[in-house]
Amino acid sequence: MSSTVASPMSAVPSSSSGRKSTSFTPELQSMMFSLGDARRPLHETAILVEDIVHTQLINLLQQAAEVSQMRGARVISAEDLLFLMRKDKKKLRRLLKYMFFRDYKSKIVKGIEEDDLLEDKFNSNNTNKRQKLAQDFLNSIDQTGELLAMFEDDEIDDVKQERMERAERQTRTMDSVQYAEFCESRQLSFSKKASKFRDWLDCSSMEIKPNAVAMEILAYLAYETVAQLVDLALLVKQDMAPKAGDPFSHAISATFIQYHNSTEPHLLGQSTGVKTSLDSPENTPPPTPTPPASAGQQHLGKTPSGALGNSGIGQDSTKSKQRKRKKSTAACGMEAQSDAIQPSHIREAIRRYGHKIGPLSPFTSAYRRNGMTFLAC
Repeated sequence: MSSTVASPMSAVPSSSSGRKSTSFTPELQSMMFSLGDARRPLHETAILVEDIVHTQLINLLQQAAEVSQMRGARVISAEDLLFLMRKDKKKLRRLLKYMFFRDYKSKIVKGIEEDDLLEDKFNSNNTNKRQKLAQDFLNSIDQTGELLAMFEDDEIDDVKQERMERAERQTRTMDSVQYAEFCESRQLSFSKKASKFRDWLDCSSMEIKPNAVAMEILAYLAYETVAQLVDLALLVKQDMAPKAGDPFSHAISATFIQYHNSTEPHLLGQSTGVKTSLDSPENTPPPTPTPPASAGQQHLGKTPSGALGNSGIGQDSTKSKQRKRKKSTAACGMEAQSDAIQPSHIREAIRRYGHKIGPLSPFTSAYRRNGMTFLAC
């Protein structure tokens, strides 16, 4: 399996133009929120994440189709995807655990007792069809025993542990409404919208189509790609945050500055746009006082002036409240937007993930940026 795929970073609209009818952008925003992003993730960031995930899955399907042709199969099956993931033991172990829990869920739906579930955990029978399929295939290609050893490995997944701890910290300050929204977002997945997911990948136009188990794995890998993008983007966001007394705070990546200045000028200019807008409270002229109703009232002096003065004070207090309300709303919007993951964070995360460190790194494809490293496998 090659380590790079075509990068969506150079032309996002062109790659997404062919699938405008099917989009997972709203679902991705909810997924990103449940994975650690702000409560209202940016629409631009979700579009970029969707483009990256779609690009990676299409390339993964193409390589799986090539593997399927090599072994003379008519469909893309789980064996083809397992073969492509064989080199990354941690992600393969995570996938095997997911396949086991899919079998576990199927048994619960069928009403099998819990004792039988635990007893048949590693048995090769018809009720463990996904587990048996993976075990038989890995047994056929495993020459050292490392792949089969993962079925009995109960090692703690550090990545999953970090995500759970982050979710726990994220929910500490939530009220009941926010927590209900968070729980609903955590239940979203690509597998729950199987027909839409198949249309999103345009499987109908493929000569060799994936079967049902392969689609389950692809849906899982799509969600894992989103999760890993959020993980990496949060690290980039943390690194880019200014730190007091940090002598290296000025050493920001040139790629980050380039994308931040070229693709998001509207985000950077919002702080000044609030004050310089023609409709902002700062540029609103003071109210014009109402002229006296009659000439006779001008000679009375205090009575109309007092009435005008009271109405002016009332108008000023009302407008001052409106100004404060507008300022607080704008501040809340800017604060929420500053807390959200920016598209520049995603691009910088992809650049760092594909950057190879070593004496020969200038000669690698990732260093020349003509491809993007796979995130899922």
